[in-house]
Amino acid sequence: MKRRAFLSGAAVTGAAAAASAALPTPAIAQDKRELKLVTTWPKNFPGLGTSAERWAQRISTMSDGRLTVKVFAAGELVPAFEAFDAVSSGTADMYHGAEYYWQGKSKAFNFFAAVPFGLTATEINAWIYHGGGQQLWDELSAGFNIKPMLVANTGVQMGGWFNKEINSLEDYKGLKMRMPGLGGEVLRRVGATVVSLPGGEIFPALQSGAIDATEWVGPWNDLAFGFYKVAKYYYYPGFHEPGTALSGGVNLAVWNSLSDADKAIIEAAAAAENDFTLAEFNARNGDALATLINEHGVELRKFSDDVIKAIGEAAGEVVAEVAAEDPMTQKVSDSFMDFRAKAVNWARIADQAYWNARELPYTYGK
Repeated sequence: MKRRAFLSGAAVTGAAAAASAALPTPAIAQDKRELKLVTTWPKNFPGLGTSAERWAQRISTMSDGRLTVKVFAAGELVPAFEAFDAVSSGTADMYHGAEYYWQGKSKAFNFFAAVPFGLTATEINAWIYHGGGQQLWDELSAGFNIKPMLVANTGVQMGGWFNKEINSLEDYKGLKMRMPGLGGEVLRRVGATVVSLPGGEIFPALQSGAIDATEWVGPWNDLAFGFYKVAKYYYYPGFHEPGTALSGGVNLAVWNSLSDADKAIIEAAAAAENDFTLAEFNARNGDALATLINEHGVELRKFSDDVIKAIGEAAGEVVAEVAAEDPMTQKVSDSFMDFRAKAVNWARIADQAYWNARELPYTYGK
């Protein structure tokens, strides 16, 4: 071959290679995957069931449809309180619920949902994301074949619905009340008979007299369930749930089978939903409370300082006893309580001081 022809051919080949390199590289096709998510909530229930649906949709959108999540409300695939076992065993791939529902597995789970007089929504976020809480949660849940994460928060809840006034601690004696988690343990300590019911069973139980009182979430959710139809008094504050974290759990074998990118998508979708849901509850509760009072004649009552003080003392005893049950719960409790002490000190000169200042007569909007 002549040198000139060789060089000419090489030039053409080089140009073609350069042009080819300039073209976008085709994306490598990845298999689509459908995951089954079970919830502890009634289907499409505002703020709770809808949060599960949004989390599922976020995952699908962020993965460009490669991951799809099919949501099963409480009772559709498994009963509400069996969601954890379903994911642990692999019957379902994911759950959306509240960790205190699993306290029968370990009392340590309570600390990742709500503790009486514990952390607020922003504080529990801080503990989980930046205070070592996630690492402890991972360790605890791994024993049950689950990868956990924050996925929503209701904010501060209400104290509950009652058919009689609560003027002293004596009024709790013999009271049949629905309250889950450590809050329920505290009320047992002061003499109440406590039951844990899934959301869909509360109204008929209150209506039939099977229970005398209940807590659920707050005005927005409580209005949707119609508790004002069967209970007269609505008490605050919700000492038992100062910022209830809702959780997502993924079967650990499923989690480990995912790519790093897919894990990041699921976690980012959960973090986005955690922020969005708290904002939604804060946006809806005020209007719902006004509706309950002005349109349905609900009597809003505040627990007396004496009642709160007595319940607070009982709560301290319960939390200490629960922590001592086993080494893992003690380790989680120690971390939680250490963080709580720092959060309280900061809140006194930050949020709490500001709220007090905002209530002064000279501030606008009074």
